[in-house]
Amino acid sequence: MSLRKFVSPEIIFGNGARNLAGKYGHQFSAEKALVVTDKNLLKTGWVDDVLRTLHEQNIKYTLFSDVTPNPRAFEVMHGADLYLSEGCNVIYAVGGGSPMDCAKGIGIVSSNQKNILNFEGIDKIINPVPPLIFIPTTAGSSADVSQFCIINDIMEKVKISIVSKAIVPDVALIDPETTLTMSPYLTACTGMDALVHAIEAFVSTGSGPLTDLYALNAIELLSENLIDLIHDPDNPSLREKIMLASMQAGLAFSNAILGTVHAMAHSLGGFLDLPHGECNALLLEHVIDYNFDSVPDRYSIIANRMGSSINNASSSEIKEKLLNRIRSIKSGVGISSSLIKRGVKPEDLKQLASKAEKDACMLTNPKPATAEDLENIFGKAL
Repeated sequence: MSLRKFVSPEIIFGNGARNLAGKYGHQFSAEKALVVTDKNLLKTGWVDDVLRTLHEQNIKYTLFSDVTPNPRAFEVMHGADLYLSEGCNVIYAVGGGSPMDCAKGIGIVSSNQKNILNFEGIDKIINPVPPLIFIPTTAGSSADVSQFCIINDIMEKVKISIVSKAIVPDVALIDPETTLTMSPYLTACTGMDALVHAIEAFVSTGSGPLTDLYALNAIELLSENLIDLIHDPDNPSLREKIMLASMQAGLAFSNAILGTVHAMAHSLGGFLDLPHGECNALLLEHVIDYNFDSVPDRYSIIANRMGSSINNASSSEIKEKLLNRIRSIKSGVGISSSLIKRGVKPEDLKQLASKAEKDACMLTNPKPATAEDLENIFGKAL
């Protein structure tokens, strides 16, 4: 086996983990923290819980809540200006993938003094970022454990991927209770995001024994529990299982990297400003259909872990079972749209494919894909 590296933050998992925020800030000698969140989350009370713990440790803070879904580059730059002007030395993120990605971007810019768009790609960050302490409030993005940062370039209408171990958070306080305020559709989209993370990590050319363990556990947990959670959203046991699956999928993809689904979703989400998890869900089955013949054994294992009976089945039968299982999960969680219903036109496909082809996630897809291949996949998802 070739050499593999594995990076992760210090992880504290369980109900009430958010209440340790101040303690960990104290361990990093926090004098003043920038707390990154969004305005909707301020209404839930989770941010107040974190701020209370900072007060208990005599840590001053500045709140930055001007973060929108699919965080824009200019939001990162504004946050970095605030971090520096306020004399902060630690960054907290409380929220889903958008506040966490924005917080990573703020850390990059505050230390490296360049526009965030200059860091697109792999290992472009020179100077270390400030300490990052993350409290995720959704179960799907896994930005709290990953070395990815996704920022929306609104000028080019595309999401850029920044990949570096420099932005793996120092501490992830993963508290399933914080997901209780998620809407059913957000639960569905983020859950499907986690499922795609796990599937793409398992078939990635960068996969290995360490990442496979987490990816397969996540696939099984999500397949068994995500639909149930949509119908029983206040169930604390189900919330914990899905949050655990999100964490495991994050550890898998952060180290194995991803593939064509995410490359296409970054292009699509930047083009139409759509929810990332929804983009992944709409594209997943079509990418699997394209990829399957390159790693059929890996997809067969996934099908088995998702509950499909594959004994004595042919490769084509296994592929159809897997695709049908994915369709049933999407339907079960209420994701039934298509690209054309979300505003994609046939004449947009060439541009979407061209941008997806340049995404860093394409590097570890199990099957090479040209811009023409990607355009055909987008076409099947219309």
